[in-house]
Amino acid sequence: MKLRSKFFWLFLCIIAFSSTAQIPLVRDGKPHSRIIVDPSDSIDMQAAILMQDFVKRISNAELPIITDSRQIKKGDILLGNFQLPIQGLDPTKLTEDGFYLSTKDGYIRIVKRKGKGTIYGIVTLLEDYFGVRYYAANTAVFKSDKNLTLAENITRIDNPSFRYRQTQAYSTKDPIYKMWHRLEEPSEVFADHLWVHTFDRILPSKEFGKSHPEYYALINGEHRPGWASQWCLTNPEVFDIVAHRVDSIFKANPDKNMISISQNDGHDTYCTCENCTAINEYEGSLSGSIIHFLNKLAARFPDKEFSTLAYMYSVAPPKHVKPLSNVNIMLCNIECTREVTLPENEIGQKFVSDMEGWAKITDNIFVWDYGIDFDNYLSPFPNFHVLQPNMKLFKDNKTTMHFSQIAGSKGGDFSELRSYVVSQLMWDTSLNSDSLVVEFLEGYYGKPASPYLYEYIKLRQGALIGSNIPLKLYDTPVSHKTGMLNQPMLTIYKNLLEKAEQVSKDDPTFYKRVKEAHLPIQYSELEIAHTNKINNPRELERKLNFFRQRANELNVTDLNEQSSKIKDYCDLYKERYLTNRDNNLALGAKVSYITTPNAPYNHLPERTLTDGILGAAAPSEEWIGWQGQDGELVIDLGETKSIQTIHFDFLQRLGSWAILPKNVTSYTSVDNTSFTEMGRKDIPEDRDIKAKFVNVEIQSKEKVKARYVKIKIENIGLCPSWHLAVGHPAWFLIDEVFIY
Repeated sequence: MKLRSKFFWLFLCIIAFSSTAQIPLVRDGKPHSRIIVDPSDSIDMQAAILMQDFVKRISNAELPIITDSRQIKKGDILLGNFQLPIQGLDPTKLTEDGFYLSTKDGYIRIVKRKGKGTIYGIVTLLEDYFGVRYYAANTAVFKSDKNLTLAENITRIDNPSFRYRQTQAYSTKDPIYKMWHRLEEPSEVFADHLWVHTFDRILPSKEFGKSHPEYYALINGEHRPGWASQWCLTNPEVFDIVAHRVDSIFKANPDKNMISISQNDGHDTYCTCENCTAINEYEGSLSGSIIHFLNKLAARFPDKEFSTLAYMYSVAPPKHVKPLSNVNIMLCNIECTREVTLPENEIGQKFVSDMEGWAKITDNIFVWDYGIDFDNYLSPFPNFHVLQPNMKLFKDNKTTMHFSQIAGSKGGDFSELRSYVVSQLMWDTSLNSDSLVVEFLEGYYGKPASPYLYEYIKLRQGALIGSNIPLKLYDTPVSHKTGMLNQPMLTIYKNLLEKAEQVSKDDPTFYKRVKEAHLPIQYSELEIAHTNKINNPRELERKLNFFRQRANELNVTDLNEQSSKIKDYCDLYKERYLTNRDNNLALGAKVSYITTPNAPYNHLPERTLTDGILGAAAPSEEWIGWQGQDGELVIDLGETKSIQTIHFDFLQRLGSWAILPKNVTSYTSVDNTSFTEMGRKDIPEDRDIKAKFVNVEIQSKEKVKARYVKIKIENIGLCPSWHLAVGHPAWFLIDEVFIY
C-alpha cells in the first residue's frame, strides 16, 4: 500500500512538473500570451501579424500585439532584437535570414541578425510545434485547438543553407506562401530589377546599334548589334558608358546595393574581336573577358555587389583572373540533363568540374538550377530523386544564393509538390526529399490517394532511369514514348491515377487535386498518339475533349514557357491531327534529295516528308531541316497525276533557331529531266516568339500533269539582329508536303 502511495505521489509530481513546464498561449479559447514587437522594424511587425493571424485561425483567440517593450511579462512572445543581449546567445552565430528561438526562461523569444529571421522563426514555431502546413497558395492545413502551449525547454538556432532562395512557384503570388516557404524575389535584392540577361537593358542596341556597332560583338567578321548580341568587353567606351549608367541606377535605388551585369540570352553571340579573343585565349575560357570587365566595375564601386552569368558558353572558369569579392557568379546548368544527379552523367560531370573550378577562386556563387520542361509544363518530369543530392553539391561548393527554376505553373507535373520540396531543401539541404514527398502527398492529396500517387512517382522514376533516355529541359512526351512513357507504363500509370481518383471522390478538395495530377498523363497520351498513324480518330477526339474539359474545370490554362494556352492547343490538335487528308497525292511518295538535310534533322529523310504524320511543336524525328543552306528535293508520285495545289508545313521555333525560310518554289516534270516552274511563294518574316506551324501554299491557275515535283526552299542565311543567335546560320524545318 505504501509503495502504491509513493508511486501515486510521484505521478502527481510529474503531472505538476509537466504543467508548470508549459507556456500557455491560449487557454479555453482565450488569449493567455501577448506579442511584443518594435513597430519600427517592418520585418518583426510582419512576423507579429503572421503569428496573430494563425493563432486566431487555430484557436479563434486573438493574441494582442504590444508595441511597448517595457511592458513585457512572463509568457509573452518577444519578437526582434530589442531583447538583446540574451544570456547564452552569441548573435554572430546567426547568418542572413537565420533565427534564434527559445522558451527556456519563460518567454517565447525569436531573434534575428539580418534579413527575415523573425518571420521564419514564427513559421518554424507554427510548423514544428503547432502542426501547421501551408502547401500551396491559400492552402493552410491545421487542426483547431482551443488550448495552445509551448514546452519551456526549446532552444534552437536555425540558419538557411543559402542566403537567397528563389523558385518559380505560381503560389508565390500569395504573400503568406512566399513568407512561409522562406522565398525571395529578384526585385527585393537587385537594383532596378536588373538581375539577369541585362546587357541589352543597360546598353540597348536600339539606342547605340546604328551609331556605334563597335560596342557590340564581332560575330562572323562583323559587329552585329542586337538584343541577344553581347558587348565588346574590351571597348573602353563601353566600360565608361556602363559605369556611368550603373552609378545612376544605384543613385536612383538607394535601398539596393546589388545589380546584375550579365550576358544576354544568346547562343554563342560573344565578341571575337582581337582584344576580347586574346583575353579569352589567355584565360582558357570565354568567361575571361567577362570577369576582367566585372572586376573593373567592382573596383570602381567597392561598396556594391555585381552579379554576372556563367551561362552556356561562359560556364567554365578562367585560369588566371579571380573575381573580386563583390563579384557574384551566377552559375547556370541549363545544358545538363535531369534523369540522374549531376555527377552521374557526362554533361553534368563537366558542369561539376566547372563549379569546383569557380569554388576555388570565389566564395560568392549563385547557382541557377533547372527542374522544368520549358516546352511542356504538363509533360511528366520525374526529377525528385536528384533534387537533394544536387543541392547539397551546390552548397558544398560555396554556393550562397540559389534559384531553383521549377515548373511552377498551375497544372504542371506535380507543381505544388515540386515547389514544396524545393523550398524546403533550399532552407536545409540535409532534409530527406523522399520524406518530404510522402508528407506532402498525405497532406495535400489525402491519405487514401497518397499511396497510389507515391507509387506512380516512383514507377516513373525507375522507368526513366531504366530507359537511359535523358530528361531534358526541352522535352516532349514523344521524347520518352519508348521509355518511361511507353504504352505498358502508360497503362500502369493510368490505373494508379484512376484508383487515386476513386478513393478521393468523397472529398471534393482532394478529388480536384488528384484529377489535376492526372493531366500530364492524359496530355502525354495525346502527344504520343499523333506520332503514329491514327486508326481511330473518334476515340482520340474523345480523349482530346476529355482533356480539354478537365483542364477547363480545373482552371489549368498554360502549356509552356511561351504561355501557349491549352484551349488553343486542343483547337489546333483537332485541326492538325484529326483532319482527314486521304486525298493527299504525295502520301507514301518517294523523296530524293538534291541537297542533303543536316543532322539531327535528317531522320528517315526518304519517308518523313510524305508519311502523313505531322510533327509536334518541338523539334523531333518528324522534322527535316537545313542549316545555313537552301533545301532542294524531288518527290516521285509513282505515276503521272493531275496536280494543282502544294502545301508545305514549316515550323517556326526561334529558340531552336528554326526560322521560316525566305521562299519556296515548286517545279513539275513527267520525266525527272525537264522541269517547269509551277509557282513560287515568298514567306514574310515572323518574329513571334511562340512556336507555331506555318502552312505555305503554292497553287497553279489550272491543273498540271506531273509525276515528279521538285521543291527549292531558300534559307534566310544568318540569323538576323532580332534573333537570339544573331550572326549564326539559321535553320528551317519542314515535316510534310501535301499535293492535291
